[in-house]
Amino acid sequence: QVQLVESGGGLVQPGGSLRLSCAASGILFSINHMGWYRQAPGKQRELVAAITGGGVTNYADSVKGRFTISRDNAKNTVYLQMNSLKPEDTAVYLCYSFIYDYWGQGTQVTVSS
Repeated sequence: QVQLVESGGGLVQPGGSLRLSCAASGILFSINHMGWYRQAPGKQRELVAAITGGGVTNYADSVKGRFTISRDNAKNTVYLQMNSLKPEDTAVYLCYSFIYDYWGQGTQVTVSS
């Protein structure tokens, strides 16, 4: 059974940092192309960052230079390090497995003073 469990969200002030984690089980994680999406109220879900099994990454233009996606295959975990957070980064962040077409439940990130 596939499971993706996100953690690490919360409330942070503008300019602050958070690190999100997505722990995967029930999948062949090391070969899996993984992604982080986000969805803000009233907006479409958008891809924030993705990483292939080989470690190749890509980012949305809005987060380039501020966010870093990484993975630890030994822990079956993908991370999203978010720095210099802005109020417009406020959203539910969801982990996604491209090969299994499977979503985590999401974790709320709120950037506000």
